[in-house]
Amino acid sequence: MILFPAIDLKDGQCVRLRLGDMEQATVYNTDPAAQAKEFEDQGFEWLHVVDLNGAFAGQSVNGAAVESILKATKNPVQLGGGIRTIAHIESWLAKGLARVILGTVAVRDPALVIEACKTFPGKIAVGIDAKGGKVAVEGWAEASTLGVIELAKKFEGAGVAAIIYTDIDRDGVLAGINWESTLQLAEAVSIPVIASGGLASIADIVRMTMPDAARLEGAISGRALYDGRIDPAEALTVLRQARERAA
Repeated sequence: MILFPAIDLKDGQCVRLRLGDMEQATVYNTDPAAQAKEFEDQGFEWLHVVDLNGAFAGQSVNGAAVESILKATKNPVQLGGGIRTIAHIESWLAKGLARVILGTVAVRDPALVIEACKTFPGKIAVGIDAKGGKVAVEGWAEASTLGVIELAKKFEGAGVAAIIYTDIDRDGVLAGINWESTLQLAEAVSIPVIASGGLASIADIVRMTMPDAARLEGAISGRALYDGRIDPAEALTVLRQARERAA
């Protein structure tokens, strides 16, 4: 079980949005590379990065900031936001990304995701962002008619490394993870699921370690870490102890 600290990039800065609204952005660090190093020093093993501008633009916008993060940390980094082509995926993996997250393109062109999984085994994750049970695209600006599980099942057996499931209605508001829908998704597919949106306290971390959450790969934390609602050392200790019990 992995806790992924999040760095969301807007205009080259590390921010958190409220409910996915670019107009409701709180700047937490003007130096994303320094933030990445801080997370590494705190003991985190992975880093989750999103190019928010890129998600809306459909192409990389904060590339320089992402590259600075890759240089600053030894931890594996997964990146989403505006990555829509095989060439773009290849370029980012060549720069040292551990995993690329495909969101909008997973809805618009599922065949591209399947091709990417074959071309870059173990390097492709699918980001499913949902509002009211329906998948949202283009940086959450547009709603689709697709259900979450309906979309996820398209990638069964394709080699997707993980599904990152975000409940938009809970993102950035510290409302707690939507465990019901997250665990329903995890039960419906064999692909590991990473929970995102709403992680609020150490109680959510403890909840991750319960037997019914065993199919989860982990969860992403943003505002709760930045606001000090979750102590990194305590959270990582809870997860380490859970791993030791399961061994």
